[in-house]
Amino acid sequence: MRRKQATKIELNPDPKYGSILISKFINNLMLKGKKSIAQDIFYTAMELAAKELKKDLSAGRQEVSYLEIFEQAIKNTSPLLEVKSRRVGGANYQVPYEVKGKRKEALSMRWIIGAARKGKGKDMAKKLAQELINAYNNTGEAVKKKEETHRVAEANRAFAHFAW
Repeated sequence: MRRKQATKIELNPDPKYGSILISKFINNLMLKGKKSIAQDIFYTAMELAAKELKKDLSAGRQEVSYLEIFEQAIKNTSPLLEVKSRRVGGANYQVPYEVKGKRKEALSMRWIIGAARKGKGKDMAKKLAQELINAYNNTGEAVKKKEETHRVAEANRAFAHFAW
């Protein structure tokens, strides 16, 4: 017998940019219910990232918006494939599966925040800004995590027929 499916809570868009994706990111960034601190960290990180990218960009291109930086960073770190354990005939196989939309976003956010938290020394806003810049440029810890996930899925492609 199936359990009742959990109801989805509708998030309000964030106050500064009006994006639900940013609101989700801030909620993931938040520790111990301190949302205002998480918002401060995120908005500071976005300003730092935009300044840094403005310096790096060539003169031919206009400056990029905060939302564009963030969405590109999320897109660059979103995985297409992942592996799940499947027990078949007494053996466990790592079966590759395609990652669906909401989970892509969630994994991407988790990896960016995790990579930023792993850094030592600087304050969280600077670490997060650096990780967002790296993700925007398709480099950095979160992108490596995505590529590693794809590599594992590719290595276990032989077990794809166990996906059902």
